[in-house]
Amino acid sequence: MENRIERIKKQLHSSSYKLTPQREATVRVLLEHEEDHLSAEDVYLLVKEKSPEIGLATVYRTLELLTELKIVDKINFGDGVSRYDLRKEGAAHFHHHLVCIDCGSVAEIEEDLLEDVEAIVESGWNFKIKDHRLTFHGICEKCQQEDRADENE
Repeated sequence: MENRIERIKKQLHSSSYKLTPQREATVRVLLEHEEDHLSAEDVYLLVKEKSPEIGLATVYRTLELLTELKIVDKINFGDGVSRYDLRKEGAAHFHHHLVCIDCGSVAEIEEDLLEDVEAIVESGWNFKIKDHRLTFHGICEKCQQEDRADENE
């Protein structure tokens, strides 16, 4: 984790920002809960456990700065809540998500499934793509199994 924090510190410095203690506390929470897709409020509550002096507005500002610098991605799964996801180091694009419409679970797809689509869009529409997001909404394996079990009763 310390190596990742040091690299994030360098990213901030290269954009003329410092890794203040408040920003570091926020980054640490994001790293510790990397798989959780936390909302700003979730991040704030976890930061507050470790550093009670840090306010909600500071956490919001930090998350917006980290989003602007492409250290984190701000995502919405259609439930009206913005969530924050650390961008994988060295990733050219945002990773894809599978959202279960029954239980709300979120799974990630790390591989880039849209390289061919990007090439078609860039050449066919003369459009330079900088990033993309892909979210599939459906029923996860666990919920499908539960549905089948219910049907067999």
